[in-house]
Amino acid sequence: MGKGDKKTKRGKINIGSYGKLRPKRKKFNVRPAPVKDAQEKEA
Repeated sequence: MGKGDKKTKRGKINIGSYGKLRPKRKKFNVRPAPVKDAQEKEA
């Protein structure tokens, strides 16, 4: 277990691959628009 092991996080960093132990980073955090703005206008 270490840099040469494909199943460990350190090994995946060394090899340059991704998987369950090293998921890819998402660029954008997609969230729905806040609902409270529409409720304030109705009141």
